[in-house]
Amino acid sequence: MDREPLTIQYFYAKVLDRAARLGFLLVSLGLAVYLTRLLPPIIPLEDLPCYWGLPAPRYRLALGVPGGWAWFGELHHGDFLIYLPLTFLAAVTILSYMTLLPRFFRNREPLLGVLALFQVAVLLLAASGILLMGGH
Repeated sequence: MDREPLTIQYFYAKVLDRAARLGFLLVSLGLAVYLTRLLPPIIPLEDLPCYWGLPAPRYRLALGVPGGWAWFGELHHGDFLIYLPLTFLAAVTILSYMTLLPRFFRNREPLLGVLALFQVAVLLLAASGILLMGGH
């Protein structure tokens, strides 16, 4: 039995596991920064429950919170710093697929390589916000 597909599967799982663990660690650190107020938040922690029930558009309007990728400009606030590790966690699948690309082509499996490349492209396009679909 050819063990190379298992090797690729285990490699993918290993990359996915390590990246997810790193992401969870970074989320924990970001939450600690927010809770300890090492960086000032836009929304003080004690005021947050007042806004929990609002739909996202009303929440953003009520607090003047930027939409889309504009949060990058707010990383100096503790409550927006947490977005960075959450974005990393969302990108873990993309990163894991990208580590497989060279292996597929090196193992002469170009169809799997092209499919993984298309999957990465679709995920990046969806994350970019270029395609405005859905209720967000």
